[in-house]
Amino acid sequence: MNELLRALDASDGSALLAAAEDIHYADLAHLYENLDDEKRDLLLKTIGPELATDVVAELPYPLIEGALNHFKPAQLRVLLGNLSDDDRVDVFQVVSEEAQVRFFSLLGPRDKELTRNLLKYEEDTAGGRMTTHVGRITADMTVKQAITVLRRDREDAETLARIFVVDAQGRLVGKVRLRDLAFSTWDTPIHDIMEEADETILASADQEEAARILSKYDLIVLPVVDEFHHLLGVLTYDDALEILQEESTEDIEKLSGIGGEQSEVSYLNTSVVEQYQRRVSWLIGLAFLSVVSGYVMFRFSAVLEKAFVLSLFLPMVVAAGGNSGGQAATMVIRAMTLGEIKTGNALRIAWKEARTGILLGLTLGVTMAVFISFILPHIQRGTGADFDFLHLAFAVSSALIVQVLSATVLGALLPICARAIKLDPAVVSAPSLASTVDISGMMIYFTTVGAILHLH
Repeated sequence: MNELLRALDASDGSALLAAAEDIHYADLAHLYENLDDEKRDLLLKTIGPELATDVVAELPYPLIEGALNHFKPAQLRVLLGNLSDDDRVDVFQVVSEEAQVRFFSLLGPRDKELTRNLLKYEEDTAGGRMTTHVGRITADMTVKQAITVLRRDREDAETLARIFVVDAQGRLVGKVRLRDLAFSTWDTPIHDIMEEADETILASADQEEAARILSKYDLIVLPVVDEFHHLLGVLTYDDALEILQEESTEDIEKLSGIGGEQSEVSYLNTSVVEQYQRRVSWLIGLAFLSVVSGYVMFRFSAVLEKAFVLSLFLPMVVAAGGNSGGQAATMVIRAMTLGEIKTGNALRIAWKEARTGILLGLTLGVTMAVFISFILPHIQRGTGADFDFLHLAFAVSSALIVQVLSATVLGALLPICARAIKLDPAVVSAPSLASTVDISGMMIYFTTVGAILHLH
């Protein structure tokens, strides 16, 4: 890498090409992202369209159109033709409409047809992520005929670890392993050695579901079919890794209240304006929700005036609810992501989390009661009100138990409700849960302690 950087600094084309050929294309893509425009142009023009094909496929989406614009039409024709069909579709999905038209005119007839067909599917579906380059044979072939076909198509196939068997209409009927072909006699019929293709996914299904199936059943490839079970293409395990990385990043960002489209560009190369735009809307919304929290405190100011010692435990009760609610939301979101629970399980989940919340609340309540009854008197001489520490302990502990119970159930149900109305559970859960629990926690606290200590 150091040699390549020195060659770039010296604008030494021959040294640059020699160094680039020894570097993995993923590392070249990472390097490209951190170069200025002049060095990006030099790098791409030096390595040429053949070597740049894999580099472009690895670039963050916002940088792809700019990278392709460095090449002349004849070079672009080579580069676009060399891209795998799924990578080519990814390119067309992220460039401008003007660039789409220009790039499409450079494709050959077969690539145009493949690209047009794949562009029918949304980017985040199995069909949008699949490749049509798949080992494909028919059930009426013999082993010899199948190997002849696979030998002809071996350069185009994404993988030959699994070879899929179709009927005369192109419907998926089974699969065979390459080793099954290798160790069978030439005249063995394919239908005698093929296995049933148990796991498939519709092209219109969400990409996250496809990745979950690949992971759950430990598959190398997953066949993608249409509603009539025609084999359209496959998703591979490396597609699953990409999808899971994208989805986990998206969930983490949404749990933190970051909106907008997920950025493919690295953190240091993302502009301040883009960071601002993605983060400001939730902050404004949550700021107004916090005003509601302030109003609740103002509404119950009379309770604090009668017993200011209660202010000591307000942050703890509110925070305990936020923490327990956040834990419940995280557990439920993870289970939903893994397909372990569905929206129809809402009552079972609520009952399960209610029992968990009671246990957590009792544990925290007893702990806090011990602290207030036996430790706080050594720190604070009196409560400053018409009740003693034992009554204070009972009131605070009761409020804590109710807060933890309600927050835990709320944290579990919010993601399920979000999924039921077609919202991303991660968007709703963390930012809105924190503010909701703050407001409800204050109301629970002041209402409970006020009633027990007769402060209303």
